[in-house]
Formats: sequence, structure tokens, C-alpha cells
Amino acid sequence: MAKETKISDKLEREYIIPLRKSTNKVPSYKKANKAVKTIKEFLARHMKVADRDLDNVRIDKYLNEMIWHRGIKHPPSKIKVKAIKEDGIVRVTAVEYPTNIKFKKLRAEKVENQSKEVAKKKKSEKVEAPEETKTEEQKVEEKEDKKSTVESEEKIEKALAKEDKHTTKEKSPKEQKNMKVGYNRSSQGQ
Repeated sequence: MAKETKISDKLEREYIIPLRKSTNKVPSYKKANKAVKTIKEFLARHMKVADRDLDNVRIDKYLNEMIWHRGIKHPPSKIKVKAIKEDGIVRVTAVEYPTNIKFKKLRAEKVENQSKEVAKKKKSEKVEAPEETKTEEQKVEEKEDKKSTVESEEKIEKALAKEDKHTTKEKSPKEQKNMKVGYNRSSQGQ
């Protein structure tokens, strides 16, 4: 038996994929779905995917958005794509994007770059300021201090609740007068 060695060769190609013929064969509410499937089938055939497995053809989210941009009933009639095959998986991106998707892609890349920069800064801060090593006794003392503060807060809250429970609600003189008048009238009727 011969040994198989996998060489990670990158195979890059550009295609203009016709979609009109295949999408005209399906009802209007399935056209965008059929366009996506047609792209996958086309690339599985032309990029020589093993067993023409459509799961090994991955469409970029911006390409997918470009297909669905005008809705499910009106996908583009043809599309120019760039396919890269690596380790049996074909990744597909559009060659040119419409302006609205181009801006969306740039915004997403900008956010991603900013988050990477923030992560690098945090990482460098951690490296620069290593945590002070604490002995086990100090750690135990800190835990006890936290417990005691929590317990004291709970005691204070209970005491306040108890006071509120046992305090009488005084009524204004006007309310007391109304209460007496109402009581007198009801006793006179009997």
C-alpha cells in the first residue's frame, strides 16, 4: 500500500456562474434558495469536490447576502465569484460587492479590528502588572472579612425591618376626626 500524504495546496479560481436558467425552473418563492444551491453545485463540479458533496462548499455570508439582497423572488441572473479550495473544502466569496454590502463588510472588519486591539491592550496590561502573591493566611483573612461584612449587613437589615414592623402609623388629626365622626354615626343608628 502506498502512503497518502496530504499537501495543503491552495487552488484559487474565478468563475462567472449563470443562475437565470436554474432559477427560472422553480416557483418565484424558491428562487434565491435555488440560486444558492446552484452556486454550490457548480463549484462542487468545477472544483472537483469529493463525491460532489455540497456540505464541502462554503459560501461567504456577504455573498449570501448579495444573493438575497433583492429578496427571495429576484436573485441576480449571474454572479462572479472567487473560489479557494483548501483541504477538500471550497470557500466562496464574491469578486465585487454592491456598495451597501461593501460598507457593511468594512464596518464588520473595523469592529473586529477594534476588538482585537482592545484584547491586545488587556493582555499587555496583564503581563505588565502581575498579581501580587498572597499567602494562604491573607486569603483566609480576606474571606473572613467578607463574610463578617455580609453578616453585619444582614443583621442591620433585619433590625430595620423589625423596627418598621413594630412602628405604629400615626394618622393626622384630620383623619382621626373623620374616624370619630364615622364611629359616632354608626353607633347612633343602632
